[in-house]
This record gives sequence, C-alpha cells and structure tokens, in this order.
Amino acid sequence: MAAQLNTLLRAACAHVCPLPPVAGAVSAVRRRAAAVLAEWSVCPDIVEDSLLVVSELVTNAVIHARPPAELRLSWHWGDAGRTLRVEVTDAGPALPAGCSLPGTDPDEHGRGEAIVHALATRHGIRVHPAGITRWAELVAA
Repeated sequence: MAAQLNTLLRAACAHVCPLPPVAGAVSAVRRRAAAVLAEWSVCPDIVEDSLLVVSELVTNAVIHARPPAELRLSWHWGDAGRTLRVEVTDAGPALPAGCSLPGTDPDEHGRGEAIVHALATRHGIRVHPAGITRWAELVAA
C-alpha cells in the first residue's frame, strides 16, 4: 500500500498561484514559477520555454482580462513521458473583442499567442461560466 501511495505522489505535482492585477505581478509570478519548477526537478530542457509560456499567459491575463486570475502549474509523469501543464484562468476579457487598451502600442503587443503556440506541444482555450482558461503543455524529451 505504501509503495502505491508513493508512486501516486510521484506521478503528479500541482501548484496554484493567484495573480494580482498589477503590472509587477508578471515578474513576481515568473520567479515563483521558476522556484516551483526547480523544487519539482522539472527537466532543464523545458524550464526556460515553460517560464516564457508562463510569462505570456500571465501577461495576457493581467493586461487584457478582468480579475480574479490564477496560474496553475502541474507536472505529470507516467508511461507517456513527463508533461508540464501551464494554465491561467481569468474572469474574461476586460474590453469587447477588437478593442484595445488606450495607450497600447500595437508593435509592443500581440505576439504572446504565437510564442505560446511555437513553444507548447499542445495548447488551447477553455471557456466556462467562471471565465476563460488558457493552457499549454510542454513535454520533456
């Protein structure tokens, strides 16, 4: 029985971090995510890409969505390999579709989704009654 429990505990780790709706939250959350990935001994070959994905998804929630928002990291490993899942859930868009925040320079924004698509093995968006969850999975080699 103890061996089964030990196996289950090693099969998955999860961490949830609330996102304060302020600009400085992105770097603080990225540092926290880096510490969590180090604690979990996540494969070095996906750590930097994972932190970039965290930064892009968190930035999107802080700048474009209504609070509350949270980051959820989960690290799963099993027969199919090791997968890090990054999820950011927020309360939905702060502005109607097609509108942008006043003072936003279009040359400085809009590349985050392409970055996530390029780095993630799988990614998507889930709309639910509480808001929107954007997620990405990175698989360790």
